[in-house]
Amino acid sequence: MRIATWNVNSIKQRLDSALTWLAERKPDIVCLQETKCVDDAFPREAFESLGYNLAVHGQKTFNGVALLSKFPFDEVSKGLPGDHTDDHARFIEAVISTATGALRVATIYLPNGNPPETEKYSYKIGWMKRLSSYAQNRLSLGEPLILAGDFNVIPEAADARNPQSWVGDALFLPQTRAEFRTLINLGLTDAVRATTDDAGLYTFWDYQAGAWQKNNGIRIDHMLLSPQAADRLTDVGIDRQVRTWEKPSDHVPVWLDLAIDEVERT
Repeated sequence: MRIATWNVNSIKQRLDSALTWLAERKPDIVCLQETKCVDDAFPREAFESLGYNLAVHGQKTFNGVALLSKFPFDEVSKGLPGDHTDDHARFIEAVISTATGALRVATIYLPNGNPPETEKYSYKIGWMKRLSSYAQNRLSLGEPLILAGDFNVIPEAADARNPQSWVGDALFLPQTRAEFRTLINLGLTDAVRATTDDAGLYTFWDYQAGAWQKNNGIRIDHMLLSPQAADRLTDVGIDRQVRTWEKPSDHVPVWLDLAIDEVERT
């Protein structure tokens, strides 16, 4: 089973690229972030025509997440638990049946948090603490679990081409990285780092200052696995080539393969 994540930075602007990438990579489940449209405006038909079921949680202009699945959804939950006042469309979770039991997948668009001296950063840290509480609860179920998306966290210096330029940024502050380690230390595995320690593996290049041309990238799009999912991990990849396509997102897809017996697709 192939599962992928991609911050598309507007699903309407990236629709052609998304359809091309889906045809090439052939993922079974896809986590999308920054769809930037309300639910009714999501281009459902284009994806349904490829055989995907959709679960979307959007808002106008900002944020927005979605799940595409070649398999039916048994359950769908929108919004990260822990704060009923938070109306940002940043989280959606689904349960999918496999031949060996339930698979739980959540797509995440974690707050950026900049500028750090503002309430935007306190919102980011609070959101990360809520995510850890959620993950701890879900891990207790003993199911294969994938938390995938744009975490807006640079975990280590090796995850940035020029780490010094990110020292004062909310994505790389010590508290941000500490909260991310807290999440990982609950028992989650970073799929990319489970397979390689190589530097130069980036998922985001800013549109400004020739970042792509200079390969001034960072790795902030992650796929975190519960022990039951990590045990089934067989392959991981970053589709860097998508950044060269016409009208690209500033992020590229990340994908993984799990040795999970599938149920019949519908």
